[in-house]
Amino acid sequence: MSLKIRMTRGGTKKRPHYSIVVADSHSPRDGRFIQKIGYHNPLLPKDHADRLKLDIDVAKEWIKKGATPSERVHRFLADAGVLQPLKKHSPQKMQPKKKAQERAAAAAKAAADAAAAAAAPAAEGEAQA
Repeated sequence: MSLKIRMTRGGTKKRPHYSIVVADSHSPRDGRFIQKIGYHNPLLPKDHADRLKLDIDVAKEWIKKGATPSERVHRFLADAGVLQPLKKHSPQKMQPKKKAQERAAAAAKAAADAAAAAAAPAAEGEAQA
């Protein structure tokens, strides 16, 4: 059994609020859970005290027992200082691949050759004058 710390949706249509729960990863999103450890109300302003309530000590205990938080709950716990923030982008993955680098190098070389060829006749014309 793998445990997740995640959010379950409540409220009416277009008026959501979320409970932060510990549940088995195989149970449905709004289904059975083991323990409720907090709530999140996204409709309140970000600086409102009741927007997010999370029992940090209980969350730490569940993480020690092997529960993995969902991405959103991980962000809440990172803001509270419990976990390290997730790294969003890998610079190596954002680099162009090998063929794209070869095409870029070839294009740069062609542009440099064209600039040198255009500069050579202009330099000869100035030398003759």
